Amino acid sequence: MGAAHSLSQPTILFDGMCNLCNGSVLFIIKRDPHSKFRFASLQSELGMKLLNEFEFPEGELSSVLLIKNQKLFQKSNAALEIARELSGLWPVLYLFKIVPRVIRNGMYDWIAKNRYRWFGKKDTCMIPTPELRSRFLE
Repeated sequence: MGAAHSLSQPTILFDGMCNLCNGSVLFIIKRDPHSKFRFASLQSELGMKLLNEFEFPEGELSSVLLIKNQKLFQKSNAALEIARELSGLWPVLYLFKIVPRVIRNGMYDWIAKNRYRWFGKKDTCMIPTPELRSRFLE
């Protein structure tokens, strides 16, 4: 079995060059007190390998991806599945599943299309602090 099938915890693949995405990862970590999620950048060797295993286009780096229970979630479905697992009131956002996916993903795509312009872009992927290192896969 491939690496995707050996992931024991839900894994979030994110654009490591995007300031919004990096901020989202830090947001998730703060609201994930039981360390349910692991993280890998889409640009990393593991990220590319997982994209390949799920036959997801490598050039499509505008979506956060969640691998959970050997299933790939993307765009608004990934965001809602992630929110569902966070502490506080964030799981309430899962109610947005009743909104048709075409509408949810339309909003998601609009934000994704503008994320670099609104939030900026790094020249290199985020390097986690030593305290957070165990949460990131390589």
